[in-house]
Amino acid sequence: MKVVKFGGSSVASAPQIDKVFNIIKSDPNRKFVVVSAPGKRFAEDTKVTDALIAYYNAVKNKGDVETSQNWLIDRYSEITTDLNLSDKIIEEIKNNILSLAELDVDNDVFAYDSFLAAGENNNAILIAEYFDNQGLKAQYINPKKAGIFVTEEPGDARLLDESNKKINELNDLDGVLVIPGFFGITEKGKICTFSRGGSDITGSIIAAGTNADIYENFTDVDGIFVAHPGIIENPESISEVTYKEMRELSYAGFSVLHDEALVPARLAGVPIVIKNTNNPNHPGTKITTERKDNSRPVIGIAAESNFASINISKYLMNREVGFGRKVLQSLEDNNIRFEHMPTGIDDLSVIIRSRFLTAELEEKVLTELQEALNPDELHLEKDLSVIVIVGEGMKEHIGVTSTATRALSDAGINLEMLSQGSSEVSVMFVVKGDQEKEAITALYDAFF
Repeated sequence: MKVVKFGGSSVASAPQIDKVFNIIKSDPNRKFVVVSAPGKRFAEDTKVTDALIAYYNAVKNKGDVETSQNWLIDRYSEITTDLNLSDKIIEEIKNNILSLAELDVDNDVFAYDSFLAAGENNNAILIAEYFDNQGLKAQYINPKKAGIFVTEEPGDARLLDESNKKINELNDLDGVLVIPGFFGITEKGKICTFSRGGSDITGSIIAAGTNADIYENFTDVDGIFVAHPGIIENPESISEVTYKEMRELSYAGFSVLHDEALVPARLAGVPIVIKNTNNPNHPGTKITTERKDNSRPVIGIAAESNFASINISKYLMNREVGFGRKVLQSLEDNNIRFEHMPTGIDDLSVIIRSRFLTAELEEKVLTELQEALNPDELHLEKDLSVIVIVGEGMKEHIGVTSTATRALSDAGINLEMLSQGSSEVSVMFVVKGDQEKEAITALYDAFF
């Protein structure tokens, strides 16, 4: 039995949804279908989720609400018309969209999530109707009925432990079940979304809760490449990757799968397969506990930009008890999470994502650290990129880091810092943001 998730590009238009129908129809084991909101049909197009954000802002700021409403209704209307669906479906979707304007956006902390979730929810209603209209027995299942009960954390919901038993009851229902991704329901009945891209998480939750044999995640590429195809021309594809490796790659910039989506599937032992809606017969990339071929030390190269580093130096820092705690306490007090913290005897760096540092917070944190630590040197470095090479085979091969640093040196790229975790699954390099592409190319040439 399979759980199948389709991303935004896979359900962006009537022709794409028809491809989805044929994929589900071709395999009777594909029982659970998780869908995203309609994505872009072409490069300059607008995603439905982005249009819903604009709609929310119009309501919040008492702006031009009608324009947003009409755009959204027209987008769904075009799909329903092209799929020859009855008027009652677009009427239901129209009413759902119009009713969002009645939410208390000023006082309800879940109102924003209700706007965002409407993209997936309306698309699930539409797709279930199309399946049924085409003779494939199907029904729309909202997250409450599915048992996806989550914590009260708007925009960052987590599944409640007791949900799995309820989700397992979905196995007793007949036909294909179409479930909207991206959101769950709190115990008080409020809509609460996962982080952006959270439809992957919904698919993984359903796969784990129903004890599926496979979780197929359909997108618009033939699986996963060892490096970004926008930087490397015709990069090698990955046929098999472990959960650990995929977690590292997803964290560091591989956007094909949400990194949090790995957790439920991994804990339940459900393999994930990344496949292409536009080329469904391609085997794609399988994510599992162990891969058969471990001969190559590096399985992939990932990168992400817009990092900053707080660099602190103080002679005899290692003799001061609580030095690191004071650094992290300041970040915690200002609700800033850190990504990495490489240290030396008298030096400590904290790498954070730049989006967490407003100009006001930047000044506040640096002032707090100066007063609490009295360092010899304290400065903030911006516009950094984090690049990681990933592979569980690295621990069995000598000289991987040496090969990487030599390749970067030969390309004239200066390393700001280097870090490797104890698991030896990845090595992280920090470089100047404007050298990111050159660094990825150098590492690709060295290992692939």
